[in-house]
Amino acid sequence: MIIVYSMPSCSSCKKAEEWLRAHELKFKEVNLLTDGITKEDILKILSLTDEGAEDIISKRSKAYSQLEVNFNNVSMNDLINIIEDNRTILRRPLILDNYKLQIGFNEDEIRKFIPRSYRKAKLDQDINQISKSLNFEEPTN
Repeated sequence: MIIVYSMPSCSSCKKAEEWLRAHELKFKEVNLLTDGITKEDILKILSLTDEGAEDIISKRSKAYSQLEVNFNNVSMNDLINIIEDNRTILRRPLILDNYKLQIGFNEDEIRKFIPRSYRKAKLDQDINQISKSLNFEEPTN
């Protein structure tokens, strides 16, 4: 199941959710303001990042600027507590399933959530259409 961590006022979140709906992908929306985020969820997200907290923390957020924390010197437990208490510090949307994480909305990158079998079938269909369009009929006399 795809999970989208979002906020109501986030335009990128809305675009991501619209894209998922348009591609008929089922997802669960988690509103960071009202639903919050659990320690387990934070650990799951961190496990899917390349650079850890650096990838998911929004340094442009008001919450980040108000915190006087050096994230390079924070223990994992403290980091998780900080995120849990300051959810608006997270970049948005955070889109994930069991194996993939998408940070922010990017129309090309979000395609990774479309099942491979569907992507392959669509590619085969597109190749067939292109092949047919390249076969010019011989003029008849």
